[in-house]
Amino acid sequence: MVESVPDRGYRAATRDVVDTALGRNERPDPVRPVSGGPAGNAALTAWLGLVLLVLFFLEGLTVLDVRGLITWHVALGALLVPPVLAKTATTGWRVVRYYARQRDYQEAGPPPLLLRLLGPLVVLTSLVLLGSGVVLVLLGEESSRLALVDLAGVRVDWVGLHQGVFFVWFAVMTVHVLARVLPAFTLAVRRHGVPGGVLRGAVVTVSLVLAVGTAVWLVGAEGSWRHRGFDDRGDDHVGTARAR
Repeated sequence: MVESVPDRGYRAATRDVVDTALGRNERPDPVRPVSGGPAGNAALTAWLGLVLLVLFFLEGLTVLDVRGLITWHVALGALLVPPVLAKTATTGWRVVRYYARQRDYQEAGPPPLLLRLLGPLVVLTSLVLLGSGVVLVLLGEESSRLALVDLAGVRVDWVGLHQGVFFVWFAVMTVHVLARVLPAFTLAVRRHGVPGGVLRGAVVTVSLVLAVGTAVWLVGAEGSWRHRGFDDRGDDHVGTARAR
């Protein structure tokens, strides 16, 4: 049987992702003075990705017992916000420079097609997941359980939104991590001599300092969640909270 063109295209796209995940498809990022150019951008993105990998892993452990580990859940979630924003900025910069036809980034080329399609989902679900978590803490337990959408028997509040987005985020992030973790380690090790190392170190350090400040701020605001976790629901609890 003759293989169809779309089938060949799909297999080629999948093979590109597998080759990238195994480190066999490294992009030829040009190295430039001062900032390092595309090579420096890739190294910074890799370092931020590794930081996030550790923090997301620790945050995932708290999901096993959100009620009992609510303070750790909030603190680690807050720690994630600045590095996620920084990594979104570094990848966004690369995308903008590439589509603006900047020569160095055009020379480096884009990532595999399937990862390009997955990228916006990774960014969107990460921002919504962390953003809804921050809103939950700032609103407090009672207000977070008030309906955002209540239509045709479908009721969604901030707690439900946070939980629902988590499952979508987990699916897309699993693919993203499997495809990117080995290349990230390789970039972090091999590109230590690329110009701009001090600047990259400063970006990572500042993001972590801001992360600690964000964690301290949000942990101080999560008092109403300490006695009940995100999975506790019910009108009897809302009525009790209102009576306090």
